[in-house]
Amino acid sequence: MKHLLALSTLLFAASAVGAPPPQQGGEITVAIVVEPPGWDPTVSNSQEINRVTYGNVYEGLVMLNRHGEITPGLAESWEVSEDGLSWTFTLREGVTFHDGSTFTAEDVLAKFERARDPDAGHTHPEYYTAIDTVSAEGNTVTFTLTHPSASLLYNLARPSSIIYPAGTEETQRTAPVGTGPFRFAEWVRGSEVRLERFDDYHGESAYLDAVTFRIIEDPSAQLAALQAGDIDMVGVALSPENALQVQADPNLKLTEGSATTEITLAMNNAREPLSDLRVRQAITHAIDKQAIIEGALFGFGTPIGTHASPIEPYFIDVEPYPYDPERARELLAEAGFEDGLTLTFELPPYPIERRVGEVIAQQLADVGITANVTNVEWTTWLERIFTNADYELTIIGHSEPRDIGIYGNPEYYFRYNNRDVQALLEQAERAVDETERNELLKEVAQRIADEAVNVWVLSPPYLVAARADLYGFWEDQPTPAINLTEAYLAQP
Repeated sequence: MKHLLALSTLLFAASAVGAPPPQQGGEITVAIVVEPPGWDPTVSNSQEINRVTYGNVYEGLVMLNRHGEITPGLAESWEVSEDGLSWTFTLREGVTFHDGSTFTAEDVLAKFERARDPDAGHTHPEYYTAIDTVSAEGNTVTFTLTHPSASLLYNLARPSSIIYPAGTEETQRTAPVGTGPFRFAEWVRGSEVRLERFDDYHGESAYLDAVTFRIIEDPSAQLAALQAGDIDMVGVALSPENALQVQADPNLKLTEGSATTEITLAMNNAREPLSDLRVRQAITHAIDKQAIIEGALFGFGTPIGTHASPIEPYFIDVEPYPYDPERARELLAEAGFEDGLTLTFELPPYPIERRVGEVIAQQLADVGITANVTNVEWTTWLERIFTNADYELTIIGHSEPRDIGIYGNPEYYFRYNNRDVQALLEQAERAVDETERNELLKEVAQRIADEAVNVWVLSPPYLVAARADLYGFWEDQPTPAINLTEAYLAQP
């Protein structure tokens, strides 16, 4: 593990060539797009929570670093038994929560007792189904599994595996308490949240004194605020035309990095007529992905044909239903819609999704599908569409890494239920060999593409706009996180 950390440090140093030495002090303001219903990543799937809190406020036993590598977090080391059924983590000592309490093994036990309970309201109990028992002895915690789990360690590094003090789950939504380099200082609803450096942090202290995340939905308002010096960084959903303006401004900088996001036209597979494969195939044939990237996104993006961005280990370059409007019309006629079809199409408040959605609606109209477009608020999208699957068409960027397992959950919001796919995912989960596991996941990626479950439109790059003298922020997104634990100003 020491070798891994040394490599990470070298890579970061290489990327920062030409940057001045880090300075302590100062504070910055970062634009985000939407306000989630709360700030506890274990009770809501809103990725805006993770962008603000992962690594900054909250930590887990292990963490993903800026290169997507798994590194020690609240566990300083771990051992795995030869049969892969026992994982023992040695906890870091001298760790203090932001409320002054001491991190102990009891916090870990409480966390995973709740996470494994399907009735506890945790966002992803499926991540922990291989765990039979969790026990503690001194400063070690042992997970005993019912079967080998290839994804256990990665799942423990996800935002939903963060740990907070036992018994505080009721207050974490509004007043997060973690162990990270920043403590949650204030939430002004509808406006911003403020983090302040935690002076009792167990690791390397953050350079910045404080960070404010300000909610600015409109891309033009984001750019105006950045150019006026009212904010210092646009950390998510930077529009392509704003990226070009930032690139031409000597007072600002633009970074373009990799991300695990798939912009997805999601279809409710359980609702007619979308339950008809021919209709889903017709919709897929009707969409010209390259035209969307060139015309609406100024070339920022890569077309994809399944639920995998190009940096995922199970990515396959596949497109079983390429752009073919004539074939789309034929399929609609075969399905009984030779006179056309009308569907509702609801767009969340992210600018790229809304822009891409508008273009898709135009392309669908060309083959005889009327998509009645409606913009919806984020909380409405989360509750009605994502939680209750009350919709026909919607669009969203799925940014969580290695999440193709969602196609094994028939209750997920696109209501896809295929037992063969579920069996493949189960085989992949039990595979100990990484290559074997990825080959099985590629089979899943091919199957869902063949069945046109959704339309995976494109994978966008991670674009950040910032003042020219701000350094050290993550320029890639191995997981959704605006991680500022190493960010600094050249002259605070």
